[in-house]
Parts: sequence; structure tokens; C-alpha cells
Amino acid sequence: MNIALIAHDEKKELMVQFCIAYCGVLSRNNLCATGTTGKLVSEATGLSVQKFLSGAQGGSQQIAARIACNEIDMLLFFRDPLKQKVKEANDMDMLRLCDMHNIPVATNIATAEVLIHGLERGDLDWRNIIK
Repeated sequence: MNIALIAHDEKKELMVQFCIAYCGVLSRNNLCATGTTGKLVSEATGLSVQKFLSGAQGGSQQIAARIACNEIDMLLFFRDPLKQKVKEANDMDMLRLCDMHNIPVATNIATAEVLIHGLERGDLDWRNIIK
């Protein structure tokens, strides 16, 4: 499975801790991330992460393009709901693309844990079938 990781600045440490906790599951999948998030996750876990540009430089749009081409199977996007984001329209476009292509998305740690456990059980194997 191709899993994309994105975290707003205030949620990067939470993403790192999540990836440490689920390193075993994540290691059996292909990971990509926006630049800073990918760097932090890779350094903390030793996981191989394909790094795109930082979110502010267009990394989120690079991931959105892969979503539009149905090349991403799951998006873990830890968003900070308390801060108004200048690029929130881009974030909403990415979530809309996930809806269009039936890509499971987690925008918080609670949902991310449900998806990771489902991934580990094989509940998301249907993604391989539709490709």
C-alpha cells in the first residue's frame, strides 16, 4: 500500500510518535510525505519515506496529484483544527480527491489508529483489487 503522511506544524510531533508506535505496520508499506514531516518521521523511525517538497513549497499539491492519479491508498493528514490556514482550500481539495477515489483518510490520531489496525488485519486489501 502507498501511504501518504502530512502533518501541520503543530501536529508533526504527534505524527512522529504515531509512526514510532506503528513502525512495524508502516514498514511493510510504501510511505511518502511532505518534506519536513517525512524527514522527521524518517529520522525518528528509520523508515524509508519518499519526501516531496515541504507543504508550504507545494508538497501537499504533489501528494494531491498522486491522489488524483489513484497512486495513494491511504492518507494520514494530521490537521490542526485550531489554526486558520491560508492554504485551507488546498487541503479541502485534497480531501475531496480522496472522496472521489475512495481513499481512506485520517485527519486525527483516533481515525489513524482505526485505519492502521484495519490495514494490519487486511481490511484495506480491496484497494489492491481496484487498481
